[in-house]
Amino acid sequence: MRKFGYLLLEGVKSIFTHGFMSFACILVIVACLLIMGNFALLAFNIDYNIDQLESQNEILAYVDEDLTEDQAREIQVRLASLDNVSSVIFVTREQAMSDFVSDYGDPDDPDRFEEVTPSWFRHRYVVYLDDLSRMADTTAAVQSVSGIADVSASLELSQGFITVRNIVSIVSVILIIVLFVVSVFIMQNTIKLATFSRREEIAIMKMVGASNFFIRCPFVIEGLLLGLIGGAIAFFLQWGIYDFITARITGGSIARLVLVIPFDTLRYPVLIIFLAVGLVVGTFGSNIAIRNYLKV
Repeated sequence: MRKFGYLLLEGVKSIFTHGFMSFACILVIVACLLIMGNFALLAFNIDYNIDQLESQNEILAYVDEDLTEDQAREIQVRLASLDNVSSVIFVTREQAMSDFVSDYGDPDDPDRFEEVTPSWFRHRYVVYLDDLSRMADTTAAVQSVSGIADVSASLELSQGFITVRNIVSIVSVILIIVLFVVSVFIMQNTIKLATFSRREEIAIMKMVGASNFFIRCPFVIEGLLLGLIGGAIAFFLQWGIYDFITARITGGSIARLVLVIPFDTLRYPVLIIFLAVGLVVGTFGSNIAIRNYLKV
């Protein structure tokens, strides 16, 4: 326990001995984690919105006007059996008219649609999909079903969402890899400065029989602590930034179109990931830095 306490104390003292470089190292780790975190949270929210869009997204399949209601209802089985179709809901002419009046009616002008009758509308099906990216193929399959006269689908909107998700996901992965390497490089150079100033001491310790673990441990502890401190600071800054952006989105007109996951549901995973990345960066960087000085 005394040996461990000594090694821990040496690691902590080294942080203050190289105060400016330690501060710079923490600053770089915080900046890298914030950039990685922002892109990862953006990609996560885009995925969440696309999942919601997939669960709510629909294809409207209009039934041939010549078919009776009973004949129209018989089509439901064929539509439900199509690949990528999660559920199918039949909407009668009367219900379609009621929905239309409800959506476009004016309380100040209740007689606006007085002359509208159910005959103006078609029986239709609302078709919900499993995979939004296959909407084009599913639309064509629905169109080919006998008794379906026309199909309405938001192909451009769905394709736009998928394109944005793919771009953000790719950029996020690239940035995370690049910034992780940069963080390790900065950490490595910081620990190298500490080891360079103590290179003679390390050589003497090696010659009198000190183990590599005993020599390496203070530097690993220093890197580990710097990584954890940087991860903790980055977490609280990320929390504030996320809440600030969330408040702006939910308080604006875009709130009707975009859903934002509350940070409370992401808090613990983000904290664990930030601390884990900081720990790995610090430990890995310090091990690389001390390795050459142990070859005596």
